[in-house]
Amino acid sequence: MNLSDEITIPAPRARVYEALQDPAILSRCIPGCEELTRSSATELEAKVVLKVGPVKARFSGKVTLNPENPPETFTLTGEGNGGVAGFAKGGATVTLEDRGDETLLRYEARADIGGKLAQLGSRLLQGTATKLAAAFFDDFRKAMTEEQATA
Repeated sequence: MNLSDEITIPAPRARVYEALQDPAILSRCIPGCEELTRSSATELEAKVVLKVGPVKARFSGKVTLNPENPPETFTLTGEGNGGVAGFAKGGATVTLEDRGDETLLRYEARADIGGKLAQLGSRLLQGTATKLAAAFFDDFRKAMTEEQATA
């Protein structure tokens, strides 16, 4: 499964990059996030509850950040296990383009899913993934807008 999109964030590129590395901000934006902790300079551990069609599962996982060319580009890879519901693993490339007081964020993500989740059908999974990505970036944009308003 592949996803890609671009959004404009109302904050300078350096601040958007920092926020995308900040567990406190990310945990507020990730749908279903119960816990997000930094285990090293480049690794985060997460506990997330998701409902995909009739399957609801608690995933425990790890995300590794690879800052290739900060603050312009970074990649992340991750995997999560939802027990009997299945597993998910994948990654994304994020590019941040400076637009004055705003930042254009582009991402390309891919995911592989197995277990009960994989049996739900690609249309349901693609739709759910698109909805979750949109919710994350909408919440992230709101968090950055609120931060800029109080700065």
